[in-house]
Amino acid sequence: MSNFNNFKKRVKNDLRYNMKLMKKHRIHYLFLLPYTLIFIMFTVLPVVISIYLSFTNFNILEKPRFIGLQNYFKLFLNDSIFIKAVANTLMFALVTGPIGYLIALLMGWIINELSRKQRVFMTVILYAPSLVGGMAAIWSIIFSSDAQGLLNSLLLRFGLISSPILFLKDTDYIIPIVIIVVLWGSLGTQFLSFIAGFQGIDRQYYEAGAIDGIKNRWQELWFITLPLMKPQLLFGAVISIAGSFGIGDAVTNLTGYPSKDYVAQTIMNHLQDYGGIRYEMGYASAIATVLFLIMILSNQLVHKLLNRVGD
Repeated sequence: MSNFNNFKKRVKNDLRYNMKLMKKHRIHYLFLLPYTLIFIMFTVLPVVISIYLSFTNFNILEKPRFIGLQNYFKLFLNDSIFIKAVANTLMFALVTGPIGYLIALLMGWIINELSRKQRVFMTVILYAPSLVGGMAAIWSIIFSSDAQGLLNSLLLRFGLISSPILFLKDTDYIIPIVIIVVLWGSLGTQFLSFIAGFQGIDRQYYEAGAIDGIKNRWQELWFITLPLMKPQLLFGAVISIAGSFGIGDAVTNLTGYPSKDYVAQTIMNHLQDYGGIRYEMGYASAIATVLFLIMILSNQLVHKLLNRVGD
């Protein structure tokens, strides 16, 4: 009983202390209030509503009808396309996520060593593909299945093939092409954050490291640069996870919907199918909830791995 009373006293004291801090810094909280309200309305609330709808049968026209776990049973036991979409999404995430992340980090490190003018020029060149809205359309022209497609025309001209290859219809080519296109556009916001992180490191750390026994650039990178860039590394990891698990538009723009034999079907494609075409919003919410949980778990795993950098 005495332990419980002590616990109650600690809670009351903590509440009083926190209330005093809030009163003391009330101006700061007022400045944060607009963002907090927007974040709750457009991020937290939609997630909560989506989780609730995942337990209902909802078609937009009628009121949601609570059906418990039926949507989830259907997803994992009766929806073979969803299982294939999960496998494809994990495969794309494991390939494009880490590779795109490492490419962005490596290019940021290399560009940081250039002069200012060279750095600005190379940053624009490498960042530009992520800004091109019709990037998939450009790649569709390159991999077009007729003789006028850029790649097919080159292969025909040099006599390497006798007839055009159906790049975007042949299941042997679709997934490698999607991976290439996604990696091409992966140098986005995370790339800029890495460059900013490299630029923000004081040179005195490297001088101190040299005194302490740092002998080469790789040791500088592992023991000095990367530990000092953990905020940028974590931000880049979050962006990379969101991008790799959110692959969907690139597949649709390249192969149409659905791709041949659903070979490149992802969770996002499945979500767009049930949410944007069939309007089965309860089932679509269940798909979105599963994707959300996968992304949260992946984010936690990456966070733990980044905490070991420099050890």
